[in-house]
Amino acid sequence: MGQDERYVAAVERYFAAWNAGTDEAIAKAVAVAFDEGATYTDPLVDVAGHEGLAAVIAGAQQQFPGFAFRQLGDVDGHHDVVRFGWELVSAADGSAPVAGFDVARLGEDGRIRSVSGFLDRVPAAG
Repeated sequence: MGQDERYVAAVERYFAAWNAGTDEAIAKAVAVAFDEGATYTDPLVDVAGHEGLAAVIAGAQQQFPGFAFRQLGDVDGHHDVVRFGWELVSAADGSAPVAGFDVARLGEDGRIRSVSGFLDRVPAAG
């Protein structure tokens, strides 16, 4: 697998985890996408490990029911680092109230070791 394919595959597994439908599916997808000690840090959370990641994903799904994460633009990577944009899209009306940009570091096996997330668009507090 070439470098480009490695980055694209890692990001596909990342979105599969964020869009998994049940707690069991989330746990399985997180184990496929992230290594055991993976960290995830964005302006709202800072967690480590599969359980912490699964809890953050489940929390986002509870906060935004009927929404799915979708990649924005192309995946870009070098060495063991990959970056990509994303948005959280409503299945009902196509609106995307949340968007951001993540930078992930990959392990030797292609799974994500760390994510640094940035929020570019968030809903107004109401």
